[in-house]
Amino acid sequence: MLFYLLLAFVIFIAVFLIYVATRNPYFLYERSGIIKATPEKIFPYLSDFQKGYKWSPYEKKDPHMQKIFRGPDGQVGSVMEFEGNKDTGSGQLEFLKIIPYELVEIQLTMIKPIPAVNKVQYKLTPEPEGTKLTWTMSGKGGFLGKMMTVLIDCEKLIADQFTEGINNLKNVVENED
Repeated sequence: MLFYLLLAFVIFIAVFLIYVATRNPYFLYERSGIIKATPEKIFPYLSDFQKGYKWSPYEKKDPHMQKIFRGPDGQVGSVMEFEGNKDTGSGQLEFLKIIPYELVEIQLTMIKPIPAVNKVQYKLTPEPEGTKLTWTMSGKGGFLGKMMTVLIDCEKLIADQFTEGINNLKNVVENED
């Protein structure tokens, strides 16, 4: 009897691992929100790593996060290294592309808790009622990333943090003097 239970367990694990291996490794998470301000007023918060503490949901999860800034902020190639708690992890952000008042692209290189390299994008689009901020993250998850998407709802987890960040930025910008 024990033999059959172990055999069933091994078969279950094998089927699970095969299922994980067949999943698409690429992901794209995206959220948008309207901020009642011009792109010119919003853009400095997106293109300056040192202003992230005012609105980033990750800064709020770890207010004691250690940060090192390298290069002139707001320019392609400038970097922010961070070492945070279990909720934020550690890694590096680097500006890849900056189009004033329109677009910021950042490479996010995570070291902990799970190594990964992803692209983060902030896009500003003027709308009649303000400016639409679209925050995306895309990348390739690898086997471990695919397994995580089977076990937890990564879309909801990440996208909820994006929504929180957009709302934080909305409050900062709309209540600025």
